[in-house]
Amino acid sequence: MIIGMTTRKIAISLPAEQVAAARQAVAEGRAASVSAYISDALARRDADEDLQEMLAEIYAQAGPPEDTDRAWARQVLGLDG
Repeated sequence: MIIGMTTRKIAISLPAEQVAAARQAVAEGRAASVSAYISDALARRDADEDLQEMLAEIYAQAGPPEDTDRAWARQVLGLDG
């Protein structure tokens, strides 16, 4: 949660599986509350969208990575094998 932000209470409908997952995260201490779990998920979605926009700009300027670039990155990150 962002410190100093104004919060609003809303009502939403979610599939039972998502509610169960949020409650389980709270029970396991991975989230302070169901609201915090959902807020964190929305923040991650915003960050993902920002990253997609940034990548689209990079690809527009420099083109997408080539297969050799991807292979190098996989090796450096230890994803091969």
